[in-house]
Amino acid sequence: MPHPLDFLARKPPYRPQLRFIISGYVQPEVHTEVHTMARALNKISDTFAKSALGPGRYSDGGGLYLNVKPGGAKSWIFMFARGGKRQAVGLGPYPAVRLASARIKALELRSAVAEGSDPKALRTPQRELNFSECADEFLSSMETQWRNAKHRAQWRMTLGDTYCAAISGKRVSHINTEDVLAVLNPIWMKKPETASRIRGRIERVLDYAKARGWRTGENPALWRGHLKSILPPRQKLSRGHHAAMDYKEVPALVKRLQRSDAMAARALEFLIYCAARSGEALGARWEEFDIEASIWKIPAERMKAGRPHRVPLSQQARDLIERLGTTRTSEFVFAGQKAGRPLSAMAMEMLLRRLRVTTVTVHGFRSSFRDWA
Repeated sequence: MPHPLDFLARKPPYRPQLRFIISGYVQPEVHTEVHTMARALNKISDTFAKSALGPGRYSDGGGLYLNVKPGGAKSWIFMFARGGKRQAVGLGPYPAVRLASARIKALELRSAVAEGSDPKALRTPQRELNFSECADEFLSSMETQWRNAKHRAQWRMTLGDTYCAAISGKRVSHINTEDVLAVLNPIWMKKPETASRIRGRIERVLDYAKARGWRTGENPALWRGHLKSILPPRQKLSRGHHAAMDYKEVPALVKRLQRSDAMAARALEFLIYCAARSGEALGARWEEFDIEASIWKIPAERMKAGRPHRVPLSQQARDLIERLGTTRTSEFVFAGQKAGRPLSAMAMEMLLRRLRVTTVTVHGFRSSFRDWA
């Protein structure tokens, strides 16, 4: 004889009715379909989409997936069945297409499937771009993630005519392995680090083009399983250290700096006291200093690691900041000649040349500090 609670073991659509039975509804089937759909949709959040995810497809429900490539590039796809075959429609790259927008597009495509229409036919036809145009659009969608202006400029330069002139005017759907090799071969052994970065950046642009529906098939700039079998192993970059001054000689240099009235001399003196990077020192703003606590608080957006940094000020560094504060004319501690701008990145290097200190670099003073410490 069946047990009275055997219905609990039944598979959906019966199981979703349970909470309505327990809550006292006379007709447990009411709202069952709505409840099931609510659980099936909106599975992921903005926070989840922004997080570092491994390669794969992450379902939001209802056929919408966040597709993550091995290189970390993300895009939205809508999966559906047609003619007994599973098919996919690209809805655009993430984060250029936000989660909310992707859900709206997926809803429209689900309706099309329910009506018997082909979702692929609903996509607004767009003019296919050439590589240069596609790279510009890709960079425009990604640049907000790069806080460093120099980094953004490097991406634009390497994907421009400086290196990619051979493919800049070619339609992205027509770019093949030979085209990519035409860019890489001339620099693969001469500039191995640059060549490797360009290859990866071309791969990102072509992945973007595929997500937008402008090309199909394997990415011709892919390294593993493709170009790795064609190009010779590149020479590893032998990284040299920044030329540094012996820490025993630094005090004498500081005395020479103190005799100069140049703002570059004050900036270099401060950099030496704090073992700071050039960009951190030159971009210092008055609001970052707590003189009473002798602390320099550098915000995350100005740090290479992207995290806030607190630097304890020595008495010399504190005195220097206080002296400059009596004649401040800008939001920047080390103001440049142009209004609203700090000293240029080359100001301290040029100062060293004028002092005939040509065998060391500004960045090398961090190494001097490390040796002393």
